[in-house]
Amino acid sequence: MEIHFLFFLAAILAGAINSLAGGGGLVTFPLLALVIPPVAADATSSVALVLAYPPAVWRSRAEISEIPRGWLRLLLVPSVLGGLAGALLLVYTDERNFTFFVPWLILGGTVLFVLEPRLARRRRNESPASRGLSAKLGLVAVVITLAVAVYGGYFGAGIGILMISALSLFGMGDVGRVVALKNLLTGCLRGVAVVVLIVEGAVNWGYGVPMVIGGLLGGYVGGVVSGRIDRRILRGVVIVIGFGVAAYYFWNVYGTSIPRIGGE
Repeated sequence: MEIHFLFFLAAILAGAINSLAGGGGLVTFPLLALVIPPVAADATSSVALVLAYPPAVWRSRAEISEIPRGWLRLLLVPSVLGGLAGALLLVYTDERNFTFFVPWLILGGTVLFVLEPRLARRRRNESPASRGLSAKLGLVAVVITLAVAVYGGYFGAGIGILMISALSLFGMGDVGRVVALKNLLTGCLRGVAVVVLIVEGAVNWGYGVPMVIGGLLGGYVGGVVSGRIDRRILRGVVIVIGFGVAAYYFWNVYGTSIPRIGGE
């Protein structure tokens, strides 16, 4: 019973982090992977955090309304399709192969999270999205968004980090607008992925139910305190967790003879 309460608290923290900064999956997935197999851990983490997105999108609807409709239509389609493809890939991937990629995925997501502010500063004065959508930029945006969405459907941890970085590359301008669009696209792709994971029976509901409640509460708390908490502190926490977890999983996968991370 105590461990379920611990995961409930972890989901609250992760939901708040997702709402404020992104990267909440780096909290929930590693904890779940300690007690259940990695595929089930990822599926359960995804379900726990997906409900944090709707309130975040609702809060940022003003910023979303400033984004040209052409961009919204262009990016929503590959987001949904990529999320679906990634979820199916997760369900039918051998768990040993999934374990092999876990530390690389976590490390890559954390590095991009570290680099995101620098990318945003470099692009702050460049906003091709507000000037119009060229065919070349549109094609690049679709390909990158599709790749990120497949990652998000396959491995939820760090998807917000990847999406923010990708949208910064497209020159969406103001960071508030980037975060708002990130919440919309990520919420859509994770929503599709969660449906697939539930249908395929990949979710561990024993841990999932209290974590769903915690994730929803965390998203609400994040909305209430948004703008009042120093986001640099939150970023620091996510970065420390990300690199620490990546190091642990690199040791677990490559430093021992045990081929899988999670337990039964």
